Amino acid sequence: MHIKTASNDFPINDLLRGRWSPRAYSTQPVETEKIKSFLEASRWSPSASNQQPWRFIIGFRGDETYRKLVDSMVEFNRLWAVTAPVLLLAVAKTTNHKGDPNTAAIYDLGQSVAHLTFQATADGLFVHQMGGFDAAKAVEAFGIPDEFRAMTIIAVGYIGDPEILHENLRKMETTPRERIKIQDLVFSDSFGNPADFFHEQTNQQ
Repeated sequence: MHIKTASNDFPINDLLRGRWSPRAYSTQPVETEKIKSFLEASRWSPSASNQQPWRFIIGFRGDETYRKLVDSMVEFNRLWAVTAPVLLLAVAKTTNHKGDPNTAAIYDLGQSVAHLTFQATADGLFVHQMGGFDAAKAVEAFGIPDEFRAMTIIAVGYIGDPEILHENLRKMETTPRERIKIQDLVFSDSFGNPADFFHEQTNQQ
């Protein structure tokens, strides 16, 4: 099966090199122990003041929760996500223990999903996060309280054959992964000024 390995400029962990977000999923169920493991990984993510603002609603292909999650998606995501065996709705608690705004909630939810993603990747699974859904519809469908914000739907499962996809999506499964160069993302002295050590490392090679 095709794996889109990162063409990294500097050494990184093999899990990071092999992680990508497919749209072609096998309908093969995910083992319960693997599900427990990636959720446990999310639990041990860092958070501001240990508020742990992440919550997840999980659905399995064929159940009512899964159907509600699919119903809240934009049409584009419905074209492919319906074969993924597991769908999760990631939700952030936007208030702290005192009821005041938690300005780090969205950031910390993202960290938690990153931990989930890499544990899933270590166990041979693939994760695809999607912002293309109607958050208000999901909030209503699941009775999510006002202090929580529905942020993303996450597909998890084993990779499938790209041929199962709509013809307009197949090319996305095989095109190379691309990223902005790290030198254009990390600065020193002032914003936009590339850090010198990237240039120095390049000269030493």
